Amino acid sequence: MIRLDISTAPKWLDLGAGLRLHVLPVSTAIMVAARNDPVVEALPEAASKEEQALVMAKAVARRVVTGWEGVGDADGNPVPVTPEGIDALLDIWPVFEAFQTRCLTPHLMLDQEKNVSALSPNGTSEGAKATATPAKARARTARRG
Repeated sequence: MIRLDISTAPKWLDLGAGLRLHVLPVSTAIMVAARNDPVVEALPEAASKEEQALVMAKAVARRVVTGWEGVGDADGNPVPVTPEGIDALLDIWPVFEAFQTRCLTPHLMLDQEKNVSALSPNGTSEGAKATATPAKARARTARRG
């Protein structure tokens, strides 16, 4: 079942360690814009899945993060939200993981849910191609030594 959350209001995400992000909802328009981000488009075809995920997460974050709490400079002074700051924040592994889990995953799960009835490319679904050769008519048993 698809659960529609038609709220367009920003919300606060608690990412732990005193870090909170004020984010807009991740909409189709946001995802399309992120996919067309120059940094995403400049990725080489040989880029790893991890590199692709990081670059895409940063592109989405630059579009949805409107504020934050718990982010400061080297002296602990609060810093304003900037595209460069968002990129630097997501370069911190636990922050990236928390952002992925709390902001992006709920939207990406919907994309996976819509594919649950797809034919299995290596299973027994009707239309799937056979990947194994037929078994021999008589099975051989192991010999005792």
